[in-house]
Amino acid sequence: MRVKDSIAKRLNELGSELRRDVSLAEKTSLGIGGVTDEVVPGPYESIPAVMHLLAEEKLAYRLLGGGTNVLIADGELPWVVLHLSHKHAGLSVEDRVVTADAAADLGGMVTFCAKRDLGGIEGLVGVPGSVGGALRMNAGAYGTQIGPHVREIELYRAASGRLETLRGSDIRFDYRHTSFAPEDVMLRVKLELPPKPYRDILADIRVCNEKRRSSQPLNQKSAGCIFKNPPGASAGRMIDELGLKGRRVGDATVSDRHANFFVNAGRATCSEMLKLMDEVRDKVRRAYGVELENEVIVWRN
Repeated sequence: MRVKDSIAKRLNELGSELRRDVSLAEKTSLGIGGVTDEVVPGPYESIPAVMHLLAEEKLAYRLLGGGTNVLIADGELPWVVLHLSHKHAGLSVEDRVVTADAAADLGGMVTFCAKRDLGGIEGLVGVPGSVGGALRMNAGAYGTQIGPHVREIELYRAASGRLETLRGSDIRFDYRHTSFAPEDVMLRVKLELPPKPYRDILADIRVCNEKRRSSQPLNQKSAGCIFKNPPGASAGRMIDELGLKGRRVGDATVSDRHANFFVNAGRATCSEMLKLMDEVRDKVRRAYGVELENEVIVWRN
């Protein structure tokens, strides 16, 4: 979608940057996605005005974080993308409470905390993406989830059209799901973390990183796990047991290293990846009677 020049001028007056004809394939870890205009808001305080402008002009939008857990449609897209700038994303700590901007890198935040002897989230160090994206999906790995550590979150609340602060107890954090509305914009979070010596955190991080290196296709384009694990089961194990590692649709491929990682082995399209997902889901349903649910977020036209 191309934003009209008159709207671009108003966005500029609000301190936002408009980038034309952005390839979202270059913004995502899967390397898949079409083209649209990108709005990079300025100060957080300006976001309500930006959102009101988009609503007034009936401009559809999507929120893009680190681009690591999303599969985006091909071609010219019928909505603009809002993308918080990570250039000046802040991190600070007071006692055991860490304040992080939503645009901050998740792994960078984990390392920042570790160097200050604050643990509890070291399992997240290898999870790619932004802090805001981790909050939205309650990111987790190796027994760690971010949700239980949230003290409060500052966000633009779509329902009220205002900036609000929510306590952690006001938010429902489930397995790879939260109670945030799709249009809510994460801005800043406060996490309360337990004290832990840096050397112990570092040792745990090394163990997690070794597990990832031995089991995940870290050098290939992927969005992490494609499907959520069903209760009491492993999506990857079921896919592997069906002999589907290496299965392809075009350049969309089930990883040889981890069956729940689907990789872009060349120039895969969104339609190819979706077809592969449907094929695998169907085979798992027929074999196990289990309906696999997407963990990757899909943006269709």
